[in-house]
Amino acid sequence: MALTITQLNAASPAEALQWLDGVYEHSPWIAEQALAERPFRSLAHLRHALAQAVRNAPQDAQLALIRAHPELAGKAMVANSLTAESTNEQSKAGLAQCTPEEFARIQQLNADYNARFGFPFILAVRGPRGAGLPRQEIIATFARRLDNHPDFERAEALRNIHRIAEIRLNDKFDAEPVLGNDVWDWQENLAQHSDPGFAEKGQLTVTYLTDAHRACAQRISHWMRDCGFDEVEIDAVGNVVGRYHPAPGAAQAKYLMTGSHYDTVRNGGKYDGRLGIFVPMACVRELHRAGKRLPFGIEVIGFAEEEGQRYKATFLGSGALIGHFNPAWLDQKDADGVTMREAMQHAGLCIDDIPKLQRDAAQYLGFIEVHIEQGPVLNELDLPLGVVTSINGGVRYVGEMIGMASHAGTTPMDRRRDAAVAVAELALYIEQRAAKDGDSVGTIGLLNVPGGSINVVPGRCQFSLDLRAPNDPQRDALAKDVLAELARIAERRGMRYTLEESMRAAAAPSAPAWQQRWERAVDAQGVPLFRMPSGAGHDAMKLHEIMPQAMLFVRGLNSGISHNPLESTTNNDMQLAVDAFTHVLQQLSEETPA
Repeated sequence: MALTITQLNAASPAEALQWLDGVYEHSPWIAEQALAERPFRSLAHLRHALAQAVRNAPQDAQLALIRAHPELAGKAMVANSLTAESTNEQSKAGLAQCTPEEFARIQQLNADYNARFGFPFILAVRGPRGAGLPRQEIIATFARRLDNHPDFERAEALRNIHRIAEIRLNDKFDAEPVLGNDVWDWQENLAQHSDPGFAEKGQLTVTYLTDAHRACAQRISHWMRDCGFDEVEIDAVGNVVGRYHPAPGAAQAKYLMTGSHYDTVRNGGKYDGRLGIFVPMACVRELHRAGKRLPFGIEVIGFAEEEGQRYKATFLGSGALIGHFNPAWLDQKDADGVTMREAMQHAGLCIDDIPKLQRDAAQYLGFIEVHIEQGPVLNELDLPLGVVTSINGGVRYVGEMIGMASHAGTTPMDRRRDAAVAVAELALYIEQRAAKDGDSVGTIGLLNVPGGSINVVPGRCQFSLDLRAPNDPQRDALAKDVLAELARIAERRGMRYTLEESMRAAAAPSAPAWQQRWERAVDAQGVPLFRMPSGAGHDAMKLHEIMPQAMLFVRGLNSGISHNPLESTTNNDMQLAVDAFTHVLQQLSEETPA
């Protein structure tokens, strides 16, 4: 019989400790400390309490916890001396069925890993979906993590231990994250579509209006119909729009708008953007299955383009909804010389209808977006959800430092006018200056010495600047200081430079009432409330221009990496996102006149 939180809260300390035995391998002290926080409000609350017990423990205790785990496909497995939990996990990952070559490779990796770090390699082999990772993925992850810094790898081992514990708790409490699994499966299935040149390599790339992009639109539209949306269409810019109507006779009959983008960067991840489409889809499907209507409608949009990978214009999907589609963009060409107009015509889109897409903000309650965090913060804090306070404003520049090319062997160091060193000095200044603000960031992502040679002092260096901050005054102060330092560096080094502003985006602070709805929804899940800015741009920052908006972040795995094939999150965290979204719908239902 499955354990319940109510039973755990009411149990004696000894009984409760016995029930949690085996959640953390050979380490009962973790459950003992966590149980002091009873009563638990939810399974998620219990998970966090256990993780915090580990987080607050001294390093020696953390290392002892890591070392309490067996090696993957190691001596304990061969000797049949694994715990029942470890046996189940390694079996589900197929490690007992390794070929001789795979077994030998894992044994060598075990030896190399222990020699480097002094503890066994820990991986939650049942994976983000809970069903088990393929052996080749396990081996590839093993090899990749050998290159990590020891401090980072110790933290990564603990994060995997927490995931192992989360899955074991699911088993004890018979808590299957059914909707999280469905959201996971939608994303996995959608990732089968990828552009030529990438699909053959097993890489995910979906750029605007390619065959793969159009296939994604069709797949999403079919799933929306299956979920019970009343209207589903692919609009004039390729957005997939599903509308679930309000209850008949609703007083206002306004709509809540939500969604995110389904295009990707090149060789990107499966969850950036797409998570924000499928979470609300799951909520609508549950409403439809229950035969339930709300006093407002729900409009879920899979935005066709946000990343700017095929054409220079970005936010084409969300921009069209606020009347910001510039007809001049139609003449932009991709790398193959295909104009946007030609791509739209080939896709069967009606360009003349684009102006009709502009939404009347008076018909909407607001816009909310669920998104994978795309960063390490939640992952490092062992928190599944974060409430976004503001989407950072940003400004970008492209420039060139111009010095003097000269012989690398005959030009003394104090006579050089090295353009690359000047830009490198600027990069170091940006690192120091942005850190003073806490949430500001600055990046020189492009640095190129045109026609450079190994034995020539660089006379020219092309570079980019990307400066971001949670509010516009902070962004502008950062930019002012960086540009002033650029001028000082050039003057001191006897150089000149060119600089052109290529993009400026205003910060998009979350609407207080909507941010508070997300906060109540997160609190209702029994996990700590954490507020954070978004350093990345999102469709929400476009809708922000005409209606209130707020975002919810979902923790990512692999240190929160994004725009990368390693981008991932778990079925449990996706389930929490669905539950939080459902809670927001409940709040709005109570606030909105029937």
